[in-house]
Amino acid sequence: MNLAELGWNELLDRHFEQYRNQGLVPGRVARQHRHRYLLYGEYGELEAEVSGRFRHAARSRAEFPTVGDWVAVSGRPGEGKATICALLPRNSSFSRKAVLSGGMPDSGGETDEQVLAANVDTVFLVSGLDHDFNLRRIERYLTIAWDSGAVPVVLLNKVDLCGDVGARIKEVESVASGVTIHPLSATRNDGLDALQEYLVFGKTVTLLGSSGVGKSTLINSLLGEERLKVGPVRAGDSRGRHITAYRQMILLPTGGIVIDTPGMRTLSIWGDEGGLKRTFDDIEELAVQCRFRDCRHEGEPGCAVQQALKDGTLNVGRYRNYLKLQKELRHLAQRKDKKAQRLADRAMDKKIRQHMAGLKKMNRKGLP
Repeated sequence: MNLAELGWNELLDRHFEQYRNQGLVPGRVARQHRHRYLLYGEYGELEAEVSGRFRHAARSRAEFPTVGDWVAVSGRPGEGKATICALLPRNSSFSRKAVLSGGMPDSGGETDEQVLAANVDTVFLVSGLDHDFNLRRIERYLTIAWDSGAVPVVLLNKVDLCGDVGARIKEVESVASGVTIHPLSATRNDGLDALQEYLVFGKTVTLLGSSGVGKSTLINSLLGEERLKVGPVRAGDSRGRHITAYRQMILLPTGGIVIDTPGMRTLSIWGDEGGLKRTFDDIEELAVQCRFRDCRHEGEPGCAVQQALKDGTLNVGRYRNYLKLQKELRHLAQRKDKKAQRLADRAMDKKIRQHMAGLKKMNRKGLP
């Protein structure tokens, strides 16, 4: 496989120049399992680990490679092995608040970022048109997608299970302004031709959606073979079990690249308010029309947001979800600030200890 097929471009080549002079070669992370990686490159496939220097320099888990990342490696093709020495800059990344080993969002002292996929051009937000259809979840995924730097596209799967597809599309249009929406059925291969414009040579897409929406089935349909394991959904709420156990990069026959991610019950936001404002641009525009600049939309006179809620032009559920995500982001920002201060304090303590050690050494030598 050549680098262009994997998404290599002139910008990446410029970033890599410093590493080429060190005798390193580029590779792209195709699979990650804890601290072990499978890389694709001109050499084929290599199993890799990060170098000791890389591990020591990384300040957080977000600075370690993830699926879709480009890395500079010291390869040993004869052994099928490689050592990752550096991470190239990401042009996009999907992140969430790190989860603990038990599967619950981190609620303790440290707040950390988990990067789910990197260097993605388009993100398919997959929603099932069955009992699991949820506009509020789509709003959350849109917020994360806009924050990532990739372009979101909504896929409404399982049209064969929906009595009024047109009505569902209108509902999604009301919360996804300017976002392309494609109805389809992965099991029947209906509507898949419309996705080919995104699945072209050297371009990368990823799929986000909860368990049971049909992501693995969709990828199998695009591949033309049953490569990924799929499972049944519960009859009562159309929820599925986590069949996909890890993230992986899959090369399609069309030349496109798909990053498959496990379904997630909860996707905690990681980012700033940029994605929120773009997802809820209608509420942001209303807020500008309020009489007072510092309007809190809680009963102040001349509040355009409250007026829209009263006359029904703003959906109450959408507004409540906006407030919920806004609160989540502000709490996250506070946690980030506290963590940044702790890291700064630790760095200062280290410098002071090093300085004091240097003074003691000078005193022992009798230097002034």
